[in-house]
Amino acid sequence: MKIKLTNEQIREALEIESPLFPKYVTQIINLANQNAQGTRPKVVGQLSDLIQEFPGKKFEEWEEWYLQKHPDAIKNAREKIFDMVEKLKHAVNKIDENMVNEWAKDLVIVKTFIGLKFQEAVLKKAAEIKGADYRLAEKTDESKGIDGYIGDIPVSIKPDTYKIKKSLSEEIPVKIIYYKKLRNGIEVDFSEILD
Repeated sequence: MKIKLTNEQIREALEIESPLFPKYVTQIINLANQNAQGTRPKVVGQLSDLIQEFPGKKFEEWEEWYLQKHPDAIKNAREKIFDMVEKLKHAVNKIDENMVNEWAKDLVIVKTFIGLKFQEAVLKKAAEIKGADYRLAEKTDESKGIDGYIGDIPVSIKPDTYKIKKSLSEEIPVKIIYYKKLRNGIEVDFSEILD
């Protein structure tokens, strides 16, 4: 039997009061924190380790214990995050309808095209390296995890993070070309097709 417990139900069970935030505020604070990295271990400590070290059982004990070990952590996190919130406020004031239109066009048209068509660029480069021709997969191939062919060799093009997932789940019975997204493009690992 499986039962889902919401975060709110967990808070209630542990008798921890929930702060109330206006709509969208937590999303903005989360975004600011991601950019500012205000709750990284170097700012607030390695929380997963600290909660294991914590000798108590109650929330109030945890709060007291943590603040004794890291008395400036919340203040330091707040300062980093609030500084980024101020920067986001400034950025929001620069956004107009035309900018949103340009952003939407870039995402929907440009990035979609590049994101879906970069596979062809990878195949073309692989074919050049192998001295062979290439072709994109057909729909029947795609259902088998094949993205294209280098000569007669079926290949799949996957992000490098797939290596971790590969050991956990599906097995694609073809050679894989891995890529890693970079700030301004991708880094491609052709080693499987060069063996």
